[in-house]
Amino acid sequence: MTSPALVIRSGSIIALRLFDVAYAIDLPQVERLWSAHSQATTSRGQLAYTPSKAVAFDVPPVSLTLDTTLLDLGTGTPLTALVSARIYDFGVVSLSVRVPVEHTDWSEFARLVTTTNQVIGPGVPDIFWTELLAKITAPLAPAFLRPNRSGLQEDYLFAVVKQWDEPISADDLMERVDLAALLTDESRPLSEGARRDLLRQRFSYYTDDLVVMTWDRAFIVEPRGDSDVIDVLEVANAQLLEMRYYDELLDDELPRMNEWVRDVRTGSLLRSPRRYASLARRLYGLVADVTELTERVDNALQVTEDVYLARVYASALDLMRVPKLSAAVDRKLAIIRDTYTALYDEASARRSELLEMTIVLLIVLEIVLALFHV
Repeated sequence: MTSPALVIRSGSIIALRLFDVAYAIDLPQVERLWSAHSQATTSRGQLAYTPSKAVAFDVPPVSLTLDTTLLDLGTGTPLTALVSARIYDFGVVSLSVRVPVEHTDWSEFARLVTTTNQVIGPGVPDIFWTELLAKITAPLAPAFLRPNRSGLQEDYLFAVVKQWDEPISADDLMERVDLAALLTDESRPLSEGARRDLLRQRFSYYTDDLVVMTWDRAFIVEPRGDSDVIDVLEVANAQLLEMRYYDELLDDELPRMNEWVRDVRTGSLLRSPRRYASLARRLYGLVADVTELTERVDNALQVTEDVYLARVYASALDLMRVPKLSAAVDRKLAIIRDTYTALYDEASARRSELLEMTIVLLIVLEIVLALFHV
């Protein structure tokens, strides 16, 4: 049962929106451009409390601080929200809007989470987020390598508690508040089975901290103010976004590849070796590009010694089906690689066939010339 007496002394609600904007982003150039544009300093993202040898970014993203914004969350007066961004080298821009919460009872906190989701969540028009994105992409455009307009986005919502008004363990908290309602926005009671499934991604390291994850939001209790779990879940969302992009890209390329192969096979014998070789090079370039970027996405975060964060990170990836998307991308790349090999072999065969025909023609020509000479 929800306990109205339980009060959040300090916490926040954080909305994330991630955009795929380019094939890759030159991060050193981002730092130069942003400093020149806003006269503000930038920083390279790193986990705040975990030693770098235990968990570290492969290429640390660039963190930017933007102007604050006002959000009407039904409290009577607009609330000031802190806005920041992270730029990842594999082409993702992550925007974060943080609403501080202080001295708020649980029922009001749950209402604020629901309202935040309704105001800037996935089910509302994107104008709020696209305006924020434009403020970043306009000055940073020269740093974007092969910008795209895929329109793909990912979103996530964090309900974070840093301090309660009374000491409480994670087990007691699960008994006193209805986390299922907080994590779903469902107005009707959930079945016991649905509640178990919803809350099974639950992690604690100390007796007083807690992480409960779902597909699109998480509830976090961290009395030490540790933000590393939030950073890890942000990276998982960025990886999900990029794997979705390359999965859809290859879905579009496979039918085109079949059309290209048919066109090449219906061409003249004389030109076919060159056309086969040209198509093979095109497919090889596609495979190389996608393989390079997916490797960078896969290695975005290196988790070695921190067992707790490793469990959270691995569970988030599984929950978001990132390994399945990655496997689908690998299968489609394998099809394109096989097609490339077949095209290369066929180009070689056509060249050999043309060479044989040329030799036969030369022999026939030599015989004809010899007969006329006689």
